[in-house]
Amino acid sequence: MLSYNRWRSEIAILMALGITTTASLPILIAIPATAKPQPYRIGQLFPSQRNPVTPRSTQVSVPSGTVIAVKSEDAEKIVVTPDETAPITLTITQPIRSSAGTILIPAGSQIEGELRPVEGGTQFIAKQLILKTSNRELPIEATSAVITETETIDNGTDVSRILKNAAIGAAAAGVLSELFGDIDLIEVLVGAGLGALGGLLLGGGEQAEVFVIYPETDLELTLDSELVLR
Repeated sequence: MLSYNRWRSEIAILMALGITTTASLPILIAIPATAKPQPYRIGQLFPSQRNPVTPRSTQVSVPSGTVIAVKSEDAEKIVVTPDETAPITLTITQPIRSSAGTILIPAGSQIEGELRPVEGGTQFIAKQLILKTSNRELPIEATSAVITETETIDNGTDVSRILKNAAIGAAAAGVLSELFGDIDLIEVLVGAGLGALGGLLLGGGEQAEVFVIYPETDLELTLDSELVLR
C-alpha cells in the first residue's frame, strides 16, 4: 500500500512539473530580443549629422556664348580712325531670358565699353553692364565681331553722307578738321549746315581712312564668359 501511495506522489510531482514548464513557454517566447546600446565614440557623428543636407544654389547667371542685341541711343553710326580707342555706351534692345522664360536682363539696360584697335580692324570691348530696373552695375566680358572694312575720305567724297547722324571719335574729328581746313567741324557735327557740305571736296590730294560703324547691325555682342547676376 505504501508503494502504491509513493508511486501516486511521484506521478503527481511529474505532472506538476510538466504543467509549470508548459505554462512558462509563452512567457519565454514573448520576450523580444534587444540589442545592447553602443555608446558613441569621441568624434562620432550623431545619426542626424551623417548625411548633411546641402542647400541649393541660388546663383542666377547668363551663360557664356549668349548673344546680346544692342544699339546706340546717341547716333545712327560711329566714325573712328583705325588706331583710335573711343568710349561707347550701347543700349540692349531685346531682353535676355532664362530657359524658363524669366527676364534676366531687361531691354533698355546699358553696356559701357570702348571701340578698340585690334589686329585687322576695330572691335567693341564691353566693360560694365547697368541694369535698367535697379541701376546695378556689374562687370561684363563681351565683345563684338572684328570690323575690318574702312572707308576712304578723299577728293570727291560726299562728307555729309559720312557725318550725318554720326558720333565722331576724337581722333577722327581731328583728322577731319585738318582735311577741312577752315571748316568749323563743331558746327558740322551739330547738323547746322550738313546740306551745304554735299559738294565739298578735300583739297591737296589728302585722304583719310575711317571706320563707319552702324551699332545696331555691326556691334552685336557675345558673352565671352558667364555673367553672374546674383
